Amino acid sequence: MLDVFAPILKAFKIKELRTKILITALIVIIFRIVSHIPVSGVDLVALQQLFTSNQFLGLLDIFSGGTLANFSIIALGLNPYINASIIIQLLTMIIPSLEALSKEGEYGRQMIDQYTRYLCVPLAFLQSIGMFLLLRNQGILSSTTPIQMAAIIVGMSAGTVFLVWLGELITEYGIGNGISLLIFAGIVSRLPVVLSQAVSTLDQTQILNVLFFLIMAVLVIAGIVFINEGRRQITIAYARRFIAGKESSSGAQTYLPLRVNQAGVIPIIFAVSLVLVPSFAGSYLANLNQPQLSFLGRTLAANFNPGSLIYNLVYFVLVVGFTFFYTAVIFNPTKVSDEIKKYGGFIPGIRPGSQTAAYLNYIMVRVTLAGAIFLGAIAILPSIASQVTGIKTLILGGTGLLIVVSVILDTAKQFESKLIERSYEVFARR
Repeated sequence: MLDVFAPILKAFKIKELRTKILITALIVIIFRIVSHIPVSGVDLVALQQLFTSNQFLGLLDIFSGGTLANFSIIALGLNPYINASIIIQLLTMIIPSLEALSKEGEYGRQMIDQYTRYLCVPLAFLQSIGMFLLLRNQGILSSTTPIQMAAIIVGMSAGTVFLVWLGELITEYGIGNGISLLIFAGIVSRLPVVLSQAVSTLDQTQILNVLFFLIMAVLVIAGIVFINEGRRQITIAYARRFIAGKESSSGAQTYLPLRVNQAGVIPIIFAVSLVLVPSFAGSYLANLNQPQLSFLGRTLAANFNPGSLIYNLVYFVLVVGFTFFYTAVIFNPTKVSDEIKKYGGFIPGIRPGSQTAAYLNYIMVRVTLAGAIFLGAIAILPSIASQVTGIKTLILGGTGLLIVVSVILDTAKQFESKLIERSYEVFARR
C-alpha cells in the first residue's frame, strides 16, 4: 500500500511539484465552490425534480458536475469550449491557412487555442439562450423579464469563460490537462449522488443485477487500462556512422510505440457533446405551439433518449469516428517518417520517405480501429446492461467511468514524467 503513495510522498518533498499539486487542488476546490453559487430567479426545487424525471437532463448534469441541477453560474460547464474545439479542429482540416498555422509549433498551437477561446464565447451565449428558453417553457423561472433574461445569459456565459480560465491555469501551473481534470472533478463529485439514488430505488430482487453491474464496472476499468496502455512497437534501426578520426559508431536500434488509443479521452468528450444535442433540441422543440416543430421535437427526444437504440448507435459511431479523426490530427505519418529519415533511421525492410509514411499509416489505421471499436463498445455497454437488468439509474455511470479512468491514467503519466524529469535535473547537477 505504501508503494502506491510513494510517488506522491516523493513529489511533496520537491518544492516545484508540491506547488503544482497544491495549485491544482486549490483550483479544483474553487471550481466546486463556484458550482454551488446559483443563478437568481430559478425555482431550484422544481428544477431538481425536472432533472430527476428527465434521463437526458440527468446525464447532462453528470458532465456538468451537478452545476445544472443547482443551476449555478457555471451551469453550462465546459460544453461550449468542447464544441468550439471540435469546430476549430474540423476547420483546421478544411482551411489551408489554419492547417499551416497548426504546423508552426508552439506559436501555432497558441493561436489555435486563442481562436478556440474566441469561438467559445458566442457558443456559450447560444447555449445560454437555449437553456433560458427551456427553463421558461418548463415554468421554472420566477421571472422572464428582459433584465432577468440578460442576467441569466450573461452570467452563464461568463461562468463558462471562468471555467476555461481555471482549466488553463491548471494546464499551465498545475499537473495534467486542466479541461479534462475539471470534467473529471465534476463527474466524480456527482457519482456518490447517482449511486445513492440508484441504491434507494433498488429492491431485494435486484441484488444480483447490482452485482452484475459491479463486475461489469471492474471489467470496464480493466479494459480501459489495457487499451490505454496497449502499444504496437515499430522497430527503428540506425545505420552505422563513420566519424573522421574516430572509430565508427555501431548502428543502434530502438522502437516507435504506436498507442492503441492514441487520442486518449478526447473522442469520448467530443462524442458526448454531440450526441446530447438532438435530445436537448428535442426537449425545447416539443414545447412549442407549432405542430410540425413540436412533432419533430418529440421524435428527437424519443429517439435520442440515452437508452434508445438510435442514441447508442450514433454514440458508438461518434466515438469511433472521433477516435480516427483525433488520431489523424495528432499523429502525422509523413512528419514522423521525415523525422526518422532526418536522424538516419529506417524501418527494416521499408524504404525511408514515402514508403515509411505509408507503412506507418497502414499500421496506425489498423491499431486505431481496434482501439476505436473497443472504446465505442465500452461506451454503450452500460446502456445495454441497463436494458437487460432493468436498472435505469446506473446508466449514467458508464461514460463517466470511461472519462474518469482515462483522465486518471493520463494525469498519472504526466505526474510520473515530472518526477523522472526532476530526477534527471538532479543527476545533471552532480
